[in-house]
Amino acid sequence: MADEAMEELIDTHCHLASKRYVSGTEVREQSRALGLSHCISQGTHPKDWDATLALTREMPDFVSACLAVHPSDCTEVDEEQWERMKELCRENPLAAIGEAGLDYYWDAPEGWEEDAYRARQRNFLERHFELARELQLNISLHTRDKVGAGDACFEDAFSIARQFPSVRPVFHCFIGSQRQAERVFEQLNGMISFTGLITFKKTEAVQAVAAWCPEDRFMVETDSPYLSPEPHRGELNIPGRVRYVAEKLAELRGVSLSEIARITSRNAHRFFRLPG
Repeated sequence: MADEAMEELIDTHCHLASKRYVSGTEVREQSRALGLSHCISQGTHPKDWDATLALTREMPDFVSACLAVHPSDCTEVDEEQWERMKELCRENPLAAIGEAGLDYYWDAPEGWEEDAYRARQRNFLERHFELARELQLNISLHTRDKVGAGDACFEDAFSIARQFPSVRPVFHCFIGSQRQAERVFEQLNGMISFTGLITFKKTEAVQAVAAWCPEDRFMVETDSPYLSPEPHRGELNIPGRVRYVAEKLAELRGVSLSEIARITSRNAHRFFRLPG
């Protein structure tokens, strides 16, 4: 299915160490058949940090790693585990710190008050930014709220990011407004990335942002194994299906798929400092 004339695509956010995948090498071959050249895999929990790094050693031409504590898991990670993650980040080549961020969508876990849970998330996010600054890496951000485009967690994450001007953030799985995107670009020198959500019906608002976005400020991703795009919605997602995200972007922007591949690959190489 890959178009030989098309520059190959980069999936800038996936979870290749997920136990939902039987074989990483099988996913690689399936994805390459769709035109994917590389993916950025996020290790977000103590249970998958080592597995994510192992994939980069097994398939260095295909996978680069990011490590972090997902905000939803912040109450499960103690100081010893946090220090171990920092050492892994210092000892291994990484594309960025991530996926870190704030998630106000889910209620606080049992035994935690909501305010304390959110405060712990914010503390962890600050520590992730400090680590990124130390290692001179950028950061992949998760923001999700109960209401609308995630105003509360976006504002909190934005406020923290402003304290670390040397660290560029990418707001992954972006579903915010054009004004939010403008603030990310103008005040944080940041990026946004689009997932298969832009292929779904009733996502006109984020489609409009995708059509408008300056070409040096966006990337494409799958968030696989989640968020499989149309025409595979509801199925197990793979990094190669970033092609369908790119095809929708090409349609929205009135350009060729090759042009979207060129733009997004260039942006991914710069943001994640990929070789080549």
